[in-house]
Amino acid sequence: MLQDDRQSLLLVSTSEGLPQIVYWGPPIAADEVEVIARATQRDVTGGMLDRNPDLSICPEESASFPGQPGLLARNPQGKPLRPRFRFTEDWFQGTSLSLTYRDEVLGLTYWSEFGLDSATGMVTARAYLEAEELTVVDWFAAPVFPVSEAGTEMIDFAGRWCGEMRTQRVPWSAGIRSREGRTGRTGHENLPLIYLPEAGATNTQGRAEAFHYGWSGGHRMVAEELPDGRRQVQFGHTFQSESAARRRFETATLFACRSDYGLNGCAVVFQRYLRDRVVPWPNPARPRPVHYNCWEAVYFGHSMERLGDIATRAADLGAERFVLDDGWFGRRDNDTSSLGDWWIDRRKWPDGLGPLITHVKKLGMTFGIWFEPEMVNPDSELYRNHRDWALGRTDQVLGRGQMVLDMGREEVRNYLFEAMSGILSEHDIEYVKWDHNRVLPQPDASQVRGTYALIDKLRAAHPEVEFESCASGGGRIDFGILGRMHRIWLSDSNDALERLRIQHEASLLLPLAVSGSHVGPRHSHTSGRVHDIRFRAWVAAQRHMGFEMDPAELTVKEAEVLRDAIAWWKENRDWMTKADILRLDSSDPALVAEAQVAHGGERFVVFAGQAAASSQILPRPLRLAGLEPGARYRVSLRNAADSLPNLSRGSPALKEGPLELSGQYLMGQGVCLPWSFPEHMWVLEGRRI
Repeated sequence: MLQDDRQSLLLVSTSEGLPQIVYWGPPIAADEVEVIARATQRDVTGGMLDRNPDLSICPEESASFPGQPGLLARNPQGKPLRPRFRFTEDWFQGTSLSLTYRDEVLGLTYWSEFGLDSATGMVTARAYLEAEELTVVDWFAAPVFPVSEAGTEMIDFAGRWCGEMRTQRVPWSAGIRSREGRTGRTGHENLPLIYLPEAGATNTQGRAEAFHYGWSGGHRMVAEELPDGRRQVQFGHTFQSESAARRRFETATLFACRSDYGLNGCAVVFQRYLRDRVVPWPNPARPRPVHYNCWEAVYFGHSMERLGDIATRAADLGAERFVLDDGWFGRRDNDTSSLGDWWIDRRKWPDGLGPLITHVKKLGMTFGIWFEPEMVNPDSELYRNHRDWALGRTDQVLGRGQMVLDMGREEVRNYLFEAMSGILSEHDIEYVKWDHNRVLPQPDASQVRGTYALIDKLRAAHPEVEFESCASGGGRIDFGILGRMHRIWLSDSNDALERLRIQHEASLLLPLAVSGSHVGPRHSHTSGRVHDIRFRAWVAAQRHMGFEMDPAELTVKEAEVLRDAIAWWKENRDWMTKADILRLDSSDPALVAEAQVAHGGERFVVFAGQAAASSQILPRPLRLAGLEPGARYRVSLRNAADSLPNLSRGSPALKEGPLELSGQYLMGQGVCLPWSFPEHMWVLEGRRI
C-alpha cells in the first residue's frame, strides 16, 4: 500500500499472480487493509466463470479476463504469447513501490513501478517487460487502474490545427471507448488525457479521477466497462508502434490523480506536478520573460533594417525576449525549401545574426531562435545529399512541403546536434523554439526516443538555453516532451476568442508557467476576425505573456493598452507563475471564467471572458473558488476605467470601487460584474485582508 496524509493506493493479489488496485481514495487505517481486500470481492451468478478474473495491473488473456488485455505480444514468427505471470520480488520504500513477476515457460519478466508524490498528490505508474528471446509487442499498457463506477460520463479531448483542446463528454456504456493517435506525435486530435467525474461533479465540487500518458509519439487509450460492471482505463504507446522485435520494452509514465473537490482538484495536481517536478528549469528563480516573436510580423521577409526597427518598438512596449522565427537559414523564402540546411542565409543576413543579436541585447532583451530539427524539405542540400535519411517512402504525400528525418538513426542525430549546437555556441542565444509541422508517415516509437536523445544532448551541452515545444501549435503537448522543454506553444491561433477557450480547457493539464500566449495582430491571420486590443491583451495576460504583431500597426491608444497590460503582468507574474488555475462554474455558458489563486491564498485574480452574447439581459453572479470561507477579501475591477461600455448604465458595486467580502460569500453567492459586449475580458483582483 502507498499512503500519505492525502490518499491511499492499495494493491492486492489473491494468489501469486499480478495484483489489482482494490482501493484508491482518502487514507485508510492499517487495520482496515485486510478487511477492504475481502470487502471488494464480488459475487458470482449464472452464466459467469466460477471466479471473477482479476482486473490486474496488466490483465491477462491466460486468466480468461473478459476485457482488453494489458499485453499483446508474439514471437517473430507471429505466434501469440499469453503469459501467466507469477510473483518473484517486491521493493518498497516510503512512497515508492516496485513489483516483479515472471513467466518461466515463456521467458518473460514483467515489473511495475508506482510512486506517490505527497507534495502534489500525483500517483505515477510505469511498466517494463524483458524477454529472453526476441519478441514483438503490439500493445503494452502502463499499469492499469480500475475506475469509479459512479460516473455517467468521461471527458476526453479532440481538436485540430488552430482549434486545440476541445473537450468531449462521452457517456459510459458497455464495451470499449478507444482513442488512438497514429500521426507519430502527441497530436492536435488526441491529447493523452482523460477525466472521469462521478455523477454530479463540476469544476469545483464532487469526486473525479484523471489520467495523463506522458509520451510524445501518439498513444492509445482504452476506457472499458466490462460485462460485470467493472471499469478499467489503459494507456500505452500507439498500437504496433514498436515495429521491431526486441528483448526489452517499457511504457511511458502514467500520471494519475483523484479529487474530492471537482475537476479543479485534479487540474491543480497536474499543474503543480508539471511545474515543480517535470519541467527542468535552467533557473527556477528567473521570472518568465515577456516574449516578442516576429513570425506574424514578417514571416520569411527578413532584413536587419526591418527586424531592428521591430525590436526597438517591441522593447519599448515591454518585451524582454526577442524570438527570430522561421526564415533565417538556407535559402528559406517560403515553407517548401531548406529545412535541414541549418546555416545562416547570407542573402538576408550578410553579416550574420550578430548585428541583430547585439541590437536586441542593447535594448535589454535576450535572443531566441526557431528550428524545426526533425524535418527536411526535398528542396534542400541535406536531402539531396542524404535521401536515405528521410523516414518512409520517397513517393509519400508531403506535409507543408516537407518530410520527416529518421531520428532513430544515430548519424541523423549527430548531424543535427553539430548543426544546432554550432549555432547556439557561436551566438548569444538563450531560447529555442522547436517546431514540428508534419505528422509522421507512420507511427514509430524509435522516432520519439531519438528525438528525446537529441534534445537531452543539446540541453546537456547548453544547460542555460530554454526550449519551447511547438508542433503546428499544440500538436505535441505531454509530460514526456515537457520533461525536456520549458514552454508550450498552445496553438498557432492568436485569435483571442479561440485562445480564451483553448487556455481554459488546457488548464486541466497545464500551469501558467509553461503556457505561451501572445497578443496577435488586430486582424487575426488564422481566423480573419478582428478583436479589440483590450480583449487580445488580457487574454494573453492569462498565461505566459507575449506578442507577435508588427508593433508599427498599433495606434497610440492600442500601444498604451498593450504597454499597460504587459506592465501589470510583470508586476504579478512571480505569484501567478506559482498560482493554481481554477476553472469557475459559470451559470452563463457565454462566460468563460477562471480564478488564479496564489500559493498560500493571500491573493487572486479572476479572468472573466464574455465569449458570446448571453441569453439573459444582465450578467449572472459569478461564484469564485479556492478561497478561505472565513477570510475577508478586498476585491476590485482592474480594467474598469477603459472597459466600461456606454450601455452599462447601472451601478453595480464593483463599478464604484473595491468591495470587502468574505470568502464564503464570494464562493457561495458570487460577484455581479458590469454588463459588457461579447468578446470582452473583465479582470478582477482580490487580496486577503
